[in-house]
Amino acid sequence: MERLPDLADLTHAEKDALIHLLWDWVTALRQEVVRLTAEVTRLQGEVAHLRGQMAKNSRNSSIPSSAEGLKKTKSMRKQGSRPPGGQPGHSGSTLKQVAQPDHVVDHPLPEVCDVCGESLTGQATTEIRQVFDLPPVTMEVTEHRIHALRCTCGKLHRSEFPPEVTAPVQYGPGVKAQAVYLTQHHMLPVARTANVLADLYGVPISTGTVQAMIGEASERLAPTVARIADAVAQADVAGADESGFRVAGKLNWLHTAVTDTLTWLGLHAKRGKAAFEDFGLLYRLKGTLVHDGWASYRELTCTHALCNAHHLRELTFVHEECGQAWAKRMIDLLVSAHHETVAAHGQPLTAQRIQAIRTHYEAILAEAAAANPEKPASGRRGRTAQSVPFNLYRRLRDHADDVLRFTTDPRVPFSNNLAEQAIRMPKVKHKIAGCFRTTEGALAFCTIRSYLATLQKQHFDLFQSLIQVFRGNTPQPNFSG
Repeated sequence: MERLPDLADLTHAEKDALIHLLWDWVTALRQEVVRLTAEVTRLQGEVAHLRGQMAKNSRNSSIPSSAEGLKKTKSMRKQGSRPPGGQPGHSGSTLKQVAQPDHVVDHPLPEVCDVCGESLTGQATTEIRQVFDLPPVTMEVTEHRIHALRCTCGKLHRSEFPPEVTAPVQYGPGVKAQAVYLTQHHMLPVARTANVLADLYGVPISTGTVQAMIGEASERLAPTVARIADAVAQADVAGADESGFRVAGKLNWLHTAVTDTLTWLGLHAKRGKAAFEDFGLLYRLKGTLVHDGWASYRELTCTHALCNAHHLRELTFVHEECGQAWAKRMIDLLVSAHHETVAAHGQPLTAQRIQAIRTHYEAILAEAAAANPEKPASGRRGRTAQSVPFNLYRRLRDHADDVLRFTTDPRVPFSNNLAEQAIRMPKVKHKIAGCFRTTEGALAFCTIRSYLATLQKQHFDLFQSLIQVFRGNTPQPNFSG
């Protein structure tokens, strides 16, 4: 092996060249270390992000439970908070015997004893059992006849058909109401509804006829639904939400605005400001709007309240997946404050309790700030990406008044569940049907569903109400709610 030259044998020029060569190597190695360190940091962040995404479920994020497949889900409700079965005060629906049955069938005793052959005499005891069943249902056809007669003076007298009888052959209000009831409230597809009517009642109905019935109901109900929108806009407290909705193969957005007694649904190609402007409803709202904190809602001039169900799920993620203890303390505070407001039965909390909750809230935020320092600006265009815990902490800090609105105003709910529930059943319809084939069909669904959901909140008989709609006497809900 050839021996390396001794440094003492090198000339000054050779030593300088060797030093420069070594310096270049060290510089290159340093640059490579910096590059690799940055790459490792980036990859670690990407891995943490992907692990976080994989760890998200319906319990710690806004992912719906239906998207979790067959995995077992875990509720956020504490065990024992509401035991299985009927709750106290629930009236129940157990089948009970009636005093006046429609039919009575006697099953007589034999005339003689089958053991000794003696005649059976004396007063027998009676045991009653009742069977509740449906009578045979067949199509009932009513024929309307008008008459004409010319007077001796020459005038022709002619009677008139009722206003609702407009064709030589047509379906009546009962059939129309059932078709609309099944498709718009129970979410059956149109073709399946036609099959149900044919199988149960012998109604030979086509899918086109069912669609026409839906369109007629929507047209009749449009003025009432417009009044529902006006009433929601005038409410002291309302909730709003939106969700993606495919119509004619394209992504649209289903919007909702609700109160305790009113539900309004609307369809729009846009999710945010453009939809709000076209609908006009939320821009007219002067009370408090409960929502999930999406940026477009922030542009509205009303008072805001944030949905704490969303916060509880996000805090669960930060506690369980990021290991940050402050998130668990915030969960406990929000849940405890909620229970306190429920126990107050609509009465406001005292100023001392409100201040105590706020003080505790801000102390937890201070812990969150210490655990999640803000990343400095990277020098690139746009806002520097922050961690999930920091983003949640910043929202809870910047909008603390809106988060705790339910403690200062007893009319404001803890969460936006009312609006989310209004979206849920239309999403079921969407999932069953795949998508609405036409915009007209989707708009008709929004109109009819707004009416039925409102009547359901106000305990109307939905089917009988639809019959009245087709008779031209639309039942009106209470618009003052």
